[in-house]
Amino acid sequence: MARRDKDAIPTSRVARSAKLGGLAAGQAVRQMGTRAANLTRDEEASTAAMSARQLQAAEQIVTALGTMKGAAMKIGQVLSFLDVGFVPEEHREQFQAKLAALRDSAPNVAFKDMRKVVEGEFGEKLGRTFAHFDETPIAAASIGQVYRATLHDGRDVAVKVQYPGVAAAVRADMQNLGIILRLMKSVAPGLDVRAVGQEIRERIDEELDYELEASNQRALARVYRNHPFVVIPGIVGDLCRTKVVVSEFVSGRGFEEMKELPQQERDRLGEIVFRFYFGSMYRHRQFSGDPHPGNMILLDDDRMAFLDFGLFKRIAPDVAEFELQVARLGVERRGEEMIAHLHRGGLVQDPSAYTPEGVLQQFDDFSRWHTRDAEIALRPEVATAVMLTMSDPRSPYFGQMRKETLPPDHLFGRRLEMLTLAVMSQLRAKGNWHRVEREWLYGEPAVTELGRLEETWARST
Repeated sequence: MARRDKDAIPTSRVARSAKLGGLAAGQAVRQMGTRAANLTRDEEASTAAMSARQLQAAEQIVTALGTMKGAAMKIGQVLSFLDVGFVPEEHREQFQAKLAALRDSAPNVAFKDMRKVVEGEFGEKLGRTFAHFDETPIAAASIGQVYRATLHDGRDVAVKVQYPGVAAAVRADMQNLGIILRLMKSVAPGLDVRAVGQEIRERIDEELDYELEASNQRALARVYRNHPFVVIPGIVGDLCRTKVVVSEFVSGRGFEEMKELPQQERDRLGEIVFRFYFGSMYRHRQFSGDPHPGNMILLDDDRMAFLDFGLFKRIAPDVAEFELQVARLGVERRGEEMIAHLHRGGLVQDPSAYTPEGVLQQFDDFSRWHTRDAEIALRPEVATAVMLTMSDPRSPYFGQMRKETLPPDHLFGRRLEMLTLAVMSQLRAKGNWHRVEREWLYGEPAVTELGRLEETWARST
């Protein structure tokens, strides 16, 4: 019998569910044991023991998700930059380091297997397509690895290659999604895991099609051509296939290095992130749906390159305008009109269940970080507080929100806003974000240096 490659991705539902189910069961037993032992401990010792057990469980989840790829690793990547207020403060730095490693490290898939994928897609040997191909991956995505290569015309390129067998693995993950979501719940009890699961189901097929991803990236590269501080690497169209996408190679500092920069520089980067994700959604109505630290590179000329467009969304003008009007009504404190507007849009089923004061308070708790006209210093705990308010059963709005519906287009927008906040909070960026968003909210002139640069660029295009 042939030896099974120890690095192969388990693709059957049985193998993957066994791995996940065993992990979930083991965590449950250990947590029950800790709780039982706590009956004989004082409060301080009990808290310390449970905190340590929670950290251990979180570390085990990180390890398991990192070896599985597919949808399981995608969930791990989502957790890797939504903090961490779920983990006790004394363990938070250690937990963040482990999650960052999951986000940034390339998994150990043998190059001989990745080579087969590339050569299978092009129908020829690697050397005929590329003048040079570095066998060491430079980055890992949830369903593929990225390599550096050189074309025969001398251009340096990034080659994203899908893991062999990952499509079957993802299908198995979808069948076992309930188990995976329980793993998430054990680390982040405040997450709306149902919404996350539904989104994964709907979007994962798109992420498996690298030709579609290349098309998305090409479209956004056209939008941001010659932009003063945003770079979308160009696509090498004739070399993109279903399992391989080839784009212009860019290099610079990664997110962990960005986090160590002086405050003023982090403020600038936070504004770039805010402008790119929010501005793309509301100005251009097409945007990357994956605000992820691993998808951002600070170039040597201080522009920021954004990568990975597998999760991509286009929204209709009326959807964008509906969202902008909600924000205007909240900013202008027109609570009664906001309830009516949300009801007309189908987001509120029973207007009588809301009061103008209540809906404005809910609006503030969800969005004051960018709708309040003041300088706001973002921190991981800010993102955590907003997420808990939006999804935790202990939230004062949870019972009411469970009765309401959120159409897919609007759900996608909420996700983008939440994850953008998470990234900006990891940067600990400070700024008056509302004054920036008034550019697309009210069409007001820019008041920041970056805004004025963007205005000049827009006039020239």
